[in-house]
Amino acid sequence: MAESINSRRLGYLLGLAVLLVLLGGLLASAVQTAGGTIQIQDVRFTGTNGIEMSGLLYIPNGVTAEAPAPGILAIHGYINSRETQDGFAIELARRGYVVLALDQTGHGFSGPPAFANGFGGPDGLRYLRSLDIVDPDNIGLEGHSMGGWASLAAAGVLSEDYKSIVIEGSSTGAPFAAEGSPEWPRNLAVVFSQWDEFSGLMWGVPVGADIVNSEKLQAVFDTTDPIEVGRLYGSIEDGTARQLYAPRGTHPNDHISTEAIGNAIDWMQMTLDGGNGLPPGDQIWYWKEIGTFIAFIGGVVFIFAAGGLLLTTSLFGDLRSPMPAFKGTQGTGWWIGAVIAIAIPALTFFWLQNRGNELLPASAFWPQTITTGIMAWAVGNGIISLVLLLIWHYRSNRQAGATAEHYGVTWNSQFNLGMIGKSLLLAICVIFGLYLLVAISDWVFKTDFRLWVLALKPMSFLHFHIFLAYVIPFAFFFLVASTVLNSQLRMVKADGSPVALGRAMLVNAALLAAGIVIMLLIQYIPLMAGNPLPLGESLLTIVGIQFVPLLIIVGFVLTYFYRKTGHIYTGAFISAMFITWYIVAGQAIQFAF
Repeated sequence: MAESINSRRLGYLLGLAVLLVLLGGLLASAVQTAGGTIQIQDVRFTGTNGIEMSGLLYIPNGVTAEAPAPGILAIHGYINSRETQDGFAIELARRGYVVLALDQTGHGFSGPPAFANGFGGPDGLRYLRSLDIVDPDNIGLEGHSMGGWASLAAAGVLSEDYKSIVIEGSSTGAPFAAEGSPEWPRNLAVVFSQWDEFSGLMWGVPVGADIVNSEKLQAVFDTTDPIEVGRLYGSIEDGTARQLYAPRGTHPNDHISTEAIGNAIDWMQMTLDGGNGLPPGDQIWYWKEIGTFIAFIGGVVFIFAAGGLLLTTSLFGDLRSPMPAFKGTQGTGWWIGAVIAIAIPALTFFWLQNRGNELLPASAFWPQTITTGIMAWAVGNGIISLVLLLIWHYRSNRQAGATAEHYGVTWNSQFNLGMIGKSLLLAICVIFGLYLLVAISDWVFKTDFRLWVLALKPMSFLHFHIFLAYVIPFAFFFLVASTVLNSQLRMVKADGSPVALGRAMLVNAALLAAGIVIMLLIQYIPLMAGNPLPLGESLLTIVGIQFVPLLIIVGFVLTYFYRKTGHIYTGAFISAMFITWYIVAGQAIQFAF
């Protein structure tokens, strides 16, 4: 009877997961199409040197070859993808512009390598101009961060083929961008947030709020005085217009800032002809983000519901077993172990990633530099944690009678390859089911599962091959992490019995994510107080933001499936596949296949 009740509850939970994905997708689709008044097409075209390019094309109702509209090329930043520009694309399309949200080369579904062909910017502009529904003499460029450099590359190569440009969190003259001047690029707006992490790289000032004193920016604005935010410099008619916007926020915040998005709208309405004149403050895009986040939550719920249901079947039922007897630490020892577990990931976050990239440059086997760095961090943490676990075991815990059985590693004191293989098969089934949900959402609604920098999206065939190369090192880390969390640091009551599942999940999630949270606080509290990032590492700091929710999810997964199976494998394999998929699909490919 209890088994039947549990299966029924899991069935309800599975239904809830699918319902959340459906409702989230419906809401996101309704918003990004503005209630059916915007058509969205997934487009592919061939760029320079035969590289396939990808984009989402937003077409307002009423736009035809006979009634063409102004066009805008919107380009995301480094290690993002076309969906990251959804706020800009939705709002500009609502105002009557045809918008091409482009995947840069080596990003999303555009072919590698990253940085090639002006980041894909010139090819995107050529394609946009080729559309008969676009007025070729009335085109704007918009780009965030490295997408700003892609926009500048397009403006440099096709200097007569655009009318105005707005760069957000970006600059002229950066490592891959042409140097600006009072005459170039044509009609330039700079949107630079007051706490932008890249102020030094972009404009040579210590903090974003000091951009008004940037000599580099002053040269572009043709002045030697501090630049006045919101003042129009030069002439729109002559193509020398310049304007600085300084919203409150950070570099990645530009994606979800009504102020930053409104600044881009304001500039395009000032410099392009046409459009419907909808005020910049009239924005709805954030409801789309809420919809895709609801879908993301549904996807996470699906992992537990589908995995739990599979464990009630005859195929996977023998994986279920009670947790082994507790042989972990308690009292002061637990707190010491917890502090070490929290500290190691934060202390090694920058160093191991940088060393990994130095030792393992992009190759055909591991072609994504950021993913390789994260892999090095994960494997390094796994090795450190495993060494500490073995020292603890052989110095003290073995004398207390602990064996690999108590750590959820063996069955009857033996490594059971059949049971490990079945754990892997269950994990594959769960992740494949989740992948189907994401792929169907992409097909039906043209949305992925996301909120801000958190994004789970479909993979291309190339991404899948890359996934296979990275998943084994990540599996090693999660196997070690599951062992440490669920045996050495397992939360128990005074009598040694396990605490409630919910409490255990929260504690393990905190042990995994707290170190990154502390590291981010160390970085961002001084930044928002008007100082540079104390540890530097702007890019990896931003990368770290998404690992807070990801590690929380992993903490839940490792704990739940350890409780259900009494072993480390199922939860670790699910976590490895989920995280590897997440990272690989969202990262840039630097190697030229």
